[in-house]
Amino acid sequence: MKLESLLQYLDGYLGVASHPDYPGALNGLQVEGREEVRHVVAAVDASEASIAEAVARGADLMIAHHGLFWGGPQPLSGRLMRRVRPLIEANVSLWSCHLPLDGHPEVGNAALLARALGLALEGSFAAYEGADVGWHGRPDAALGASALKVRAERALGGPVRWLEGGPARIERVGVVTGGGASMLREAVGLGLDAFVTGEASHHTYFDAKELGIHVLLGGHYATETFGVKALAAHLGERFGLTWDFVDQPTGL
Repeated sequence: MKLESLLQYLDGYLGVASHPDYPGALNGLQVEGREEVRHVVAAVDASEASIAEAVARGADLMIAHHGLFWGGPQPLSGRLMRRVRPLIEANVSLWSCHLPLDGHPEVGNAALLARALGLALEGSFAAYEGADVGWHGRPDAALGASALKVRAERALGGPVRWLEGGPARIERVGVVTGGGASMLREAVGLGLDAFVTGEASHHTYFDAKELGIHVLLGGHYATETFGVKALAAHLGERFGLTWDFVDQPTGL
């Protein structure tokens, strides 16, 4: 597959050009490598370790959720150079996508986690500059909060912190992956019973209690593994490419 054609497809499929994001995200191609792509390696973070592993696994294209330039313009030296040099030396491309991948209805982090929780999606919410990044829906049957926590731990493969504040029966659940706790009031405004995200600030504990909603915290990293894996699998199926996933959990 030609890199240029693959990039055009990715940008169009995820609507990168029209989707607002944080300035440091720089969604799209961040490092240009060889013209042909046969093997794609996905990772949540474009860290030194993930890049080194992608190169070792023979990547032609690395896809990351969190790219290289979150700190804004900076010298190509030190730790940034240690990340970029292996890509250049191995002629590996790096393409990154942040919020467009969080909110996508098919391969997005929030939609996929919601479905993994057994939710039938009803709509999107949690807008960033007019573009929604979260999804809400209903479980196949009314749940107790502890049952939703069990489902979340199964879906995420690890512990989930439960801030108890909502009703005994959970009938509507919202999901915003990563650091989505700032969207809690919108979830309350929609009448949701529970809100699932990755991480939260200290005051979220009291917000949950006082606003009457359950909050489940599954970890920023764990909640954002879904999208890059699904996107790599999508490219593999559509274009006959092989793909791999570099797992570098942070526990956060």
